[in-house]
Amino acid sequence: MRILYLGLPLGAVTLLRAGIRPVGCAIGHPDAPGMRRLRTALPRESLLLGKPRLEDPVVHEVLGSLGYDVVLSWFWPRRIPEALLARAPRGAFGVHPSLLPRWRGPDPYFHALRAGDPTTGVTLHRLDASYDTGPIVERIEVPILPRDDAWTLARRLDRPSLALLVRAAQRLAAGEALPGAPQDGRLATPAPRPSEEDLVLRFADEDGESLARLVRAAAPEPGASALLEETLVTVQRARPWAGTFPGSLRPGEAFVAPEGVVVRCRERGLLLERVRSEEDDRVLAGLAIASLLG
Repeated sequence: MRILYLGLPLGAVTLLRAGIRPVGCAIGHPDAPGMRRLRTALPRESLLLGKPRLEDPVVHEVLGSLGYDVVLSWFWPRRIPEALLARAPRGAFGVHPSLLPRWRGPDPYFHALRAGDPTTGVTLHRLDASYDTGPIVERIEVPILPRDDAWTLARRLDRPSLALLVRAAQRLAAGEALPGAPQDGRLATPAPRPSEEDLVLRFADEDGESLARLVRAAAPEPGASALLEETLVTVQRARPWAGTFPGSLRPGEAFVAPEGVVVRCRERGLLLERVRSEEDDRVLAGLAIASLLG
């Protein structure tokens, strides 16, 4: 079976470690971890392209000349042209870091954390003309931990997603067809990249639990933004707070509690654990955040 691999270097390295040798690897981010290992491990007869434009007719013909049977994708950053997918007689498959059809799109980590989902996971699905809409072959469910942020959640999903990638190659090599089951579009939820407005902490509109989820979903980058009195800050870590407020404190106003700086929300509060001042780029943690209050 002749595999064309598209995606991050680590996916190709993982296939090679499992004894699966792609005839060609197109790497979307050549500066990502694993590229050096891939160059060393990939057989000389296999093609290696760094950041190719798959829409380029020359690239398309070069890849087509490999005579690949199947396409396997692990975090290819752009839409894969239909013509390239159609040249794979055994089909094209990708792994998405959510339990499709929930959170279709480029940032499922943010939306799963923001919504307070108790679990997420990874999905092996057939690739088609639209993003993340193809039939589902296999899924692995993963619990979301209470202190997960977007980065830690993404890292924890790497291992099961790579396991699905390898298993797909092994099953195809064993002669399985992997048709998959159609997705129920009625259950689909979109997961676009958050806008600047999506990242604003609106203390008067939401409760402390909801805003703590937003902080986790936006961490470590780009971070959730807030105005702390007169200083614009990026909140890197925070948690809900359910203590007693000073009687005159209004939503959006902060005070210093024994645990640290707390901002009153619509309900309860948000304890700021680490922030970065956008004025001078200082990173402050714990009670040191009080220096930003007047």
